[in-house]
Amino acid sequence: MEEVKAPISDHLEELRWRLIKCVAAIAVGFAGTYAFSEKIFNFLVSPLVKVMPEESQLIYTSLPEAFFTYLKVSFFSGLILATPVILYQIWKFVMPGLYEKEKRYVLPFVLVATIFFITGVSFAFFVVFPLGFKFFLGFSTETISALPSMKEYLGLAMRLLFAFGITFELPVIMFFLAKMGIINHTLLRKKRKYAILIVFVLAAVLTPPDVISQFLLAVPLIALYEISIWITYLVRREKDTASD
Repeated sequence: MEEVKAPISDHLEELRWRLIKCVAAIAVGFAGTYAFSEKIFNFLVSPLVKVMPEESQLIYTSLPEAFFTYLKVSFFSGLILATPVILYQIWKFVMPGLYEKEKRYVLPFVLVATIFFITGVSFAFFVVFPLGFKFFLGFSTETISALPSMKEYLGLAMRLLFAFGITFELPVIMFFLAKMGIINHTLLRKKRKYAILIVFVLAAVLTPPDVISQFLLAVPLIALYEISIWITYLVRREKDTASD
């Protein structure tokens, strides 16, 4: 019996409700972290403060800048806290197109994807930030002083944190592409040199224009690509074993 496909309007309605749930989760995270926005910002800025000269401080150049910066801090905090919910909603949206045996991966997917995202964010915060900020402040002289503003710092910090968090999802993405038969380890090995080139281009786009930040994003991405090759190999071997 031929399977009846749902009309496009049903998919759009499903997508709308998934997006509403994601927005609601972010809103809950925003409301829950707003009271702590100043403390969260102080934590976010700590890598910069540690490498700044003594008695230096961040500034804000317009009257409402500090207020809006704390609002943005709460929004980004809510977004990070809502990551498991967002990943779950993504899974639920694509789940109808999966086989029954693939649907059981929902909890491992959410758990592993969240762990990889947090790992990427932590790597950026504890490794990239101290080295990158020290590099930037190295251009200060007796006549030139760095006066970073709250708005500019938060924009740079969030850009780096989410860049690393999202790119660290590469093995998870490759796993499911391999499960769906779209890619395999042989293809990834053949395209390795192109992948390395793309990695360095992405690193140049996603990070500030300094060699250190670009290098610190490119190297983990290349390592994650190599891990992805092994993951897709294991997926292929599992499929071959199951078909025997």
